[in-house]
Amino acid sequence: MRREWSLKRVSVQLVDCRKTSEMVDSSNCVILGGRGLSSGEANQHLDNKKKSASKVLKKHQHRPTKEKTYGCDQCRKKFTRSGNLVLHQRIHTGEKPYGCDQCGKRFTQPVYLVSHQRIHTGEKPYGCDQCGKRFTLSGYLVSHQRIHTGEKPYGCDQCGKRFAQSGTLVTHKRIHTGEKPYRCDQCGKRFTQSGHLVHHIKIHTGEKPYGCYQCGKRFAYSGTLAQHQRIHTGEKPYGCDQCGKRFSQSGNLVDHKKIHTGEKPYGCDQCGKRFARSGQLSTHKKIHTGQQPYGCDQCGKRFVWLGQLVLHKKIHTGEKPYGCDQCGKRFGWSQDLVRHKRIHTGERPYCCDQCGKSFSLSGSLATHRRKHHI
Repeated sequence: MRREWSLKRVSVQLVDCRKTSEMVDSSNCVILGGRGLSSGEANQHLDNKKKSASKVLKKHQHRPTKEKTYGCDQCRKKFTRSGNLVLHQRIHTGEKPYGCDQCGKRFTQPVYLVSHQRIHTGEKPYGCDQCGKRFTLSGYLVSHQRIHTGEKPYGCDQCGKRFAQSGTLVTHKRIHTGEKPYRCDQCGKRFTQSGHLVHHIKIHTGEKPYGCYQCGKRFAYSGTLAQHQRIHTGEKPYGCDQCGKRFSQSGNLVDHKKIHTGEKPYGCDQCGKRFARSGQLSTHKKIHTGQQPYGCDQCGKRFVWLGQLVLHKKIHTGEKPYGCDQCGKRFGWSQDLVRHKRIHTGERPYCCDQCGKSFSLSGSLATHRRKHHI
């Protein structure tokens, strides 16, 4: 019979040395000691941890490097401790021994359960002293503070790109190695991150637990719902500090900034063409392979991308979930609604850098350049 674990059983045995300057993150255990802390106590605890982190790190650095003798037999990833291997293997087995006694959701590690339970209590004991944003775990606060400081302590030894988090560096390195350790047991597709596999599996199950209260559209992920709701609100919280253009998603801002820098870090090993985004490279490679894995079950047309298939199916269903709040006109795709709204606002975000003329559509700007400046 599976044993249920609660906060009381978890106790305080969760200090985890990360072998990096993030040693302070071990203060996650502060909430597990049997009593809650006030915001002031929690922040004081974090400050004390920061002060002692460098001393602990120096002691750690003088220890001989341990060999990674424990290897996963499914993805070949190696670890210095058997306990870390056991935790890692739960990614493959799906084992989640720690259950929330309020909603039943299950987790692979007790610290994840602790973090989750604060959703129910609303507890966020760690506060940023610069912007006031609060967090459920001290590690989240440490990571967040690097936004303000610009600190990126983790560097790739192949391309030199630097990251604020060690996990992001690990994921990045798989671009160079091609490693995709996480495999879907239904279709065989492989992924560089376990989270991407979790998201992918919902394609097979059809699970969409998150619904928009304005239009009723449902989503597999809460983050996708949050992004979708910005279509209704018009919120664009992410702004480019060079040209002022604003975006509803942080990823779109990151991609946009590459226009200014000209950065194209992803190269095709067959033709040499380079891309600003890894997803663009993945799509491009299918030109060489001819792969079109996504097929419409109504007309048989096939597509390179799942998103293309989703858009295509609206032709058959006639679905138009996106409505203009000014004139009521409805659209099948969010991009069409965004373009349409410019009729009402008069917005012309695309400007010719040679004559200064502005356009509401990027295609109109491209046509203008061909006619008048080439």
